[in-house]
Amino acid sequence: MLHPPFQLPRGAVLPDFGNGGIFGLARDINGWLRHAAPPPHASGLQLEGGGPVILMVIDGLGDAFLQRHGQGSTILRYRQRRLTSVFPSTTASAVTTLLTGLSPARHGLTGWFMHDRRFGGVIAPLPLYRRGAGALQSLALTPRLFPYDGMFQYSKVAATMISPQDIAWSPFSCRHGRGAELRGYAYPDAFVPAIVEAALQPGSARRFIHAYYPRFDAVCHHYGAHSPKAISEFARIDRYFDQLLNGLSGRGASVILTADHGFIDAPDRRHLHLSKTPKLEAMLDSPLFGERRVVFCRVRQGAESDFEALARVQLRGRAVVQPSGRLIDAGFFGPGPVNPRLAERCGTHVLLMEAGWTLTDRMPGERLHRMTGVHGGLSADEMWVPLVHVQP
Repeated sequence: MLHPPFQLPRGAVLPDFGNGGIFGLARDINGWLRHAAPPPHASGLQLEGGGPVILMVIDGLGDAFLQRHGQGSTILRYRQRRLTSVFPSTTASAVTTLLTGLSPARHGLTGWFMHDRRFGGVIAPLPLYRRGAGALQSLALTPRLFPYDGMFQYSKVAATMISPQDIAWSPFSCRHGRGAELRGYAYPDAFVPAIVEAALQPGSARRFIHAYYPRFDAVCHHYGAHSPKAISEFARIDRYFDQLLNGLSGRGASVILTADHGFIDAPDRRHLHLSKTPKLEAMLDSPLFGERRVVFCRVRQGAESDFEALARVQLRGRAVVQPSGRLIDAGFFGPGPVNPRLAERCGTHVLLMEAGWTLTDRMPGERLHRMTGVHGGLSADEMWVPLVHVQP
């Protein structure tokens, strides 16, 4: 899929589902955990030493940010290369890949919002609520939403999954952390002590620790991808990284740091509201889903051609419209076997936003969430993340 035979946004970076993306890293780690083979060469990394292997996932830390603002940092010093995110370049899709070793085509999580008729329409699979209707209530909810194996379920290596305390035992975490010890940390400064404690606990020296840090993502959403607040938060993360290396020095550990996606800023003047294009809105039979940078649409049967033609005119220079099946067939969501819900969760059409542009709608009772920094799209800033590796 080097050059798909259809239009994409300018400067689009395509997801790499070989060794050049986070999928390949997760696939290799998954294989090592399941087979307890000799030290893995995860995406080309030589993981030697016999001690714990730590995967730090810094939500939202793009490689472009690291190159621009990370000069002199420990993280940049140990950067090996860059990897692509998955598509869409968003937490629901990418973190799930990093917890399972599965592509979005297989796990089927295609954005913060996705369409699933079994649960009444457009839902948010991580916090488990339906747009405009509150919390999801359903028998065997998580096994039906996430009917695949996690990375730790059949692991032959002891595993620990560390997340902020407010999500460490959420339904999503419990489902995807099956087979691992779940641990939470109450505040940012407790992040590294939680990792060190897990890494050095009595028992097998060879263990795997998946450690997730979401604060950088929240700061970028609120203040912007290159804001002073984001730069300050990165400095905090770099101090944590130094602290971790010092805490594990001489223990034979391997520390890998990467991210789920990067960020791009979206000024208010480039934020489109679906209500401002009423003719397009009238052709839809559900609210929008996916992300505000990759917008999935369910077009009413029989209106497909009209929707495409009108979107090309009304969104020219701001978005590219494509039938969603075209992206599935071209491999944008990665290798299969394909999740049976994938087509539904991608809608009939997708609006691929040009750099800096976003599109949202609003249901009755919903609060508008203003975001300065955004992600999900195909721009280089969103798609490239760093691969950092050090054996302290």
